[in-house]
Amino acid sequence: MSPKQRRGEATAAQVLDRALEIYASQGEAGLTLGATTSASGVSGVSGVSGVSAWSIHHHFGSLQGVVVALGQSWLSRLLDELGGALREVDDARAGVHAVVRAYLPFVQVNPDAARLMHSATVDREITAHARQIRGAQETRLAPIAAWLHHHQETGGLVALPLPVLESLILGPVTGIARRRLSVGDIDIEEAARTVPQRIWCSVSP
Repeated sequence: MSPKQRRGEATAAQVLDRALEIYASQGEAGLTLGATTSASGVSGVSGVSGVSAWSIHHHFGSLQGVVVALGQSWLSRLLDELGGALREVDDARAGVHAVVRAYLPFVQVNPDAARLMHSATVDREITAHARQIRGAQETRLAPIAAWLHHHQETGGLVALPLPVLESLILGPVTGIARRRLSVGDIDIEEAARTVPQRIWCSVSP
């Protein structure tokens, strides 16, 4: 990778880090172009002293693009966690339990990023660009889809279309995460203990 490419990647990463800091401290309303461009330089990267409005436009298209890219970045991390959890188990029931127990602690450990991932803004963008986003995440989604398909084929999961099966497993977990992040009246650890079996009952053959 050339020095120019390294500087470009460092600048993009700097913007995303700064955007999450602002979102965590001031909410979406505080995530303005001015607040983001006031970021400090990237330590140890020659030639990067700050972030300009041009840099944001160049790397992300707009401030809205920053929010979407940030949500995508953290979605990638979550999908990596889920994929890793599935690789550790063999049977379908254990896999469903593992996915739930990977998702919920991820939310608990990364509340600011999880709040942004589950925000109305990111939801709206994902809905508007669903095919494009799924394409960008294909490397991470494919192993999960393959796991679901395999266990359907071998009789470990109920015979339903994969999107429906995916929704039955992740829909309740997403709902719990949203409630925890917005209202705060759900105990994540208790949910991680009790919810997996309930979800399993809905997808077992």
